[in-house]
Amino acid sequence: MGIFSIFSKPKGFFSVRDNEQIVQAIRIAEKETSGEVRVYVESRNPFVNVMDRASEIFFQLKMDKTDDRNAVLLYIAIKDKELALFADEGIYKMVGAEYWDKEVKNMIAQFSKENISNGIEQCVLHIGQTLKEKFPYNNAADKNELPDEIVFGK
Repeated sequence: MGIFSIFSKPKGFFSVRDNEQIVQAIRIAEKETSGEVRVYVESRNPFVNVMDRASEIFFQLKMDKTDDRNAVLLYIAIKDKELALFADEGIYKMVGAEYWDKEVKNMIAQFSKENISNGIEQCVLHIGQTLKEKFPYNNAADKNELPDEIVFGK
């Protein structure tokens, strides 16, 4: 689970094109895995600790209810300039803390170039590849357990 809080504030949340780009990345990421990826974006983090907020959202969205405990939440608080990746125990244990920290650093590198939607897209696709390796898609049993749309908070 990675935490950092140093990216530039975009003008708004996302354009229609950016939104579609991110949702498409989620669909591609989930296509060959039983894993689930969600993106949650809000203006401000009402908690002091970004991981506490990501954890709260993860459980509110019932992401802990996936069969293989392999869901990943990408949490972003735009005005607070915070982001976190929160992974369920199934996938977190398989890849370790360094993996999540690296993913966050890669997003920050994109965000610092005002490339927020591309940074999210790349992170989602990379996590999808990792989920594919660790939790390959089983045509007989797998289903899309969670919606693919971005969740927007306040």
